[in-house]
Amino acid sequence: MDDFEIARSLHVLAVVMWIGGVAFVTTVIFPAVRRSNEAHDQLSAFEAIERNFAPQARVWVLVAGLTGFWMVYRANLWTWFLAPHNWWLQAMLGLWLIFATMLFILEPLVIHRRMKASTRPEADFNRLERMHRVLFVIGLIVIVGGVGGVHGLF
Repeated sequence: MDDFEIARSLHVLAVVMWIGGVAFVTTVIFPAVRRSNEAHDQLSAFEAIERNFAPQARVWVLVAGLTGFWMVYRANLWTWFLAPHNWWLQAMLGLWLIFATMLFILEPLVIHRRMKASTRPEADFNRLERMHRVLFVIGLIVIVGGVGGVHGLF
């Protein structure tokens, strides 16, 4: 097995863990928090759970980014970003940039502070849930696009 195959394997593992985590949070954690907590307590309950998951998410997003960059560099795929039929590659990078920005910058510097000081916890919880749903759907589209694109579907 060469370095590209190792990078691809780690990349797929990272994406499965990352988007799988988003799926779990979106389809299991949010509904469970909503069912078992009063509306005004849902944001703090979610934050208590999410605090344990965030470090894992950071690791998998970092691994996905590093391995993705390595594969583009190693195979000299820079021009692929310019071809419209490779929209899935641009979408991968875009989704990664959104999550990297959220997990490494916004969450530790802005979002956690805002959640702790929230004067409208119900509205903030609803906003977080909507955001997770949107990012989950985008993640699924990017996965289907990426797998299809790599295998010549587009």
